[in-house]
Amino acid sequence: MFQKIWDSHIIIQEPKAPAVLYIDRHLIHEVTSPQAFTGLRERGLKVRRPDKTVATMDHSIPTTDPSQPISDELAAKQIQQLYTNAKEFGIRLYDMYNAHRGIVHVIGPELGYTYPGMTIVCGDSHTSTHGAFGALAFGIGTSEVEHVLATQCLLQRKPKTFEVRVDGKLAHGVSAKDIILRLLATIGAGGATGHVIEYTGVAIKNLSMEERMTVCNMSIEGGARAGMIAPDDITFEYLAGREFSPKGKTWEEAVKSWKQLPTDEGALFDRSIVLDASSIEPMITYGTSPGQGMGISGRIPELQTISNLSQRQALEKALAYMGLKPGQRLLGQHIDVVFIGSCTNGRINDMRQAAMVMKGRKIAAGVRVLVVPGSQEVKRQAEKEGLDIIFKSAGAEWRESGCSMCIAMNGDQLEPGQYAVSTSNRNFEGRQGKGGRTFLASPLTAAAAAVTGTVTDVRTLITKN
Repeated sequence: MFQKIWDSHIIIQEPKAPAVLYIDRHLIHEVTSPQAFTGLRERGLKVRRPDKTVATMDHSIPTTDPSQPISDELAAKQIQQLYTNAKEFGIRLYDMYNAHRGIVHVIGPELGYTYPGMTIVCGDSHTSTHGAFGALAFGIGTSEVEHVLATQCLLQRKPKTFEVRVDGKLAHGVSAKDIILRLLATIGAGGATGHVIEYTGVAIKNLSMEERMTVCNMSIEGGARAGMIAPDDITFEYLAGREFSPKGKTWEEAVKSWKQLPTDEGALFDRSIVLDASSIEPMITYGTSPGQGMGISGRIPELQTISNLSQRQALEKALAYMGLKPGQRLLGQHIDVVFIGSCTNGRINDMRQAAMVMKGRKIAAGVRVLVVPGSQEVKRQAEKEGLDIIFKSAGAEWRESGCSMCIAMNGDQLEPGQYAVSTSNRNFEGRQGKGGRTFLASPLTAAAAAVTGTVTDVRTLITKN
């Protein structure tokens, strides 16, 4: 599948040189785009295809009342600059007052800007999310953002392919987030470097589009250039009727072409791995890399079990920061904050899972819980279903959409030394606040921690269907 999309988007391929790749969709936000637009002005250039470019405000916006002044001076400046840039260069902008704004990797699919066979880029590493639709989607740097704005093309060297087959059936209380955390724990933070991952297998095919996006979203945390899942009827059903999806005869022709994208039977990958879905339990990280994770019932590795010196030293450093010890269990570990949201787990299905656990329960004393929908559309749907009432009745904070605590913006952050269970994608030192300590987990596990005040196996709180 990767090869088919790559080949169909090459403009020029000279020997031993990067390919000039055509870009179908360019997504931008307020953090990584200002310098790119400045570069265009300095060179007297226009945006080559403003109709292929979509902007939203997500990283720097507060998740509180948008009518109130923004206290963070830098955030306010970035937001104002995006208004200016979008207007000057004729780019569609979903600003902080737009009913359809939200996190770029949530509203792209939600509005139908994302569909199979596309090349999609954004100045954001988690652009791999869009690969869930059978698109080749990846993050780019600021200079590359400028290049795409000016030319609608990008210089890229061809990556290798990596099949991750997940067969079997997920057990009770195990979700898509646990699949990707299990993969990262298996291959490590750099285990897919230089590759595009294609996720295959029965367990992947049985995932909803929202769950597929969660898996592809964190492909970058394993070093992959992108993550992809072949389009199928689940994909087509999700896209049908969305605002910017093809319509009428164009839709029929599009679906016909999309059905040709899946990898041909017998095709060879440069690398492959198989995971047994039935062996995956709820996952949680213990270190400062998404690859430092384990099953909820496990123990943190002993240092002497790690033969690689650099990996052993990295674990020792991570545990010192986290205030944890080798061999320790995390079950029962006290937590201070729970964050449910982000481009990884801020969709309606994630809200439903968290609400299922919180319904009829109260947040544990002393625990702060932020529930942040990934878009205003997710917020409206959740409120239509009464999920917001469940969260607020439990004692959680129900916010406006945005990146929020994932990147510690506008006061949505941890205090030094605090422990958080977070549904976001990164647990780096200081990622969610200087000195803050983050355990990555699924919405189910995060909600379980919220109502118990400790790291908890959610399977003890929910009954089997």
